[in-house]
Amino acid sequence: MLLVRNKMDKDEIKGAGNKAKGSVKQAAGKATGNKKLEAEGAADKAKGHVQQNVGKAKDALRKH
Repeated sequence: MLLVRNKMDKDEIKGAGNKAKGSVKQAAGKATGNKKLEAEGAADKAKGHVQQNVGKAKDALRKH
């Protein structure tokens, strides 16, 4: 059986990490009432989302 690996761009991987980090920060900020930490988490999540989309675009360009 031949397995095909779906290679992810490094931006996609970094983006997923930033989104996860942002989710944790945002939840911690909400739980502790720390608005600054909550805002940092939201910013990290947005940054991660953009990074993932850049990586997906790079993958799409490589495939064509």
